[in-house]
Amino acid sequence: MRDRARVMGWGYQGRAPDELRDALRSWRAATVVDVRLNPVSRKRGFSRKALAELCDAEGVNYIHLPALGNPRDNRDGFGATGPAREAAHVRYADEVLASGPGQSALAQMAELTAAGLVVVLCFEAAESQCHRRLVLDAIHELVSA
Repeated sequence: MRDRARVMGWGYQGRAPDELRDALRSWRAATVVDVRLNPVSRKRGFSRKALAELCDAEGVNYIHLPALGNPRDNRDGFGATGPAREAAHVRYADEVLASGPGQSALAQMAELTAAGLVVVLCFEAAESQCHRRLVLDAIHELVSA
């Protein structure tokens, strides 16, 4: 069954890799989709190689989809309020989600839900301040259609 419960978000800000591992186990996740433009982190355990190793050890597939990454110069808007926030959301939706590569990445993620829960990973702990929220909204539309 494809529904909203097949895709969840997780931000690593202020968290440790063990917390991600515990969440993946608890949720019985099938795939982690990293939606950062560049899968590097100054926070130990959250760069691409370390995440792939953590996921592999848990029997979880790790995929980086840079086509869904938020452009660096658009990120501050997600933490803003009012017109700046709205502009960042519109720009991300228009330039990333609606693009050919963005649509292909969303379709790939939708297909992954057939294998089980997909966890969408990015940095910000608060989903409301991250482009991950827009990715989740878009993928929920696809998998519930």
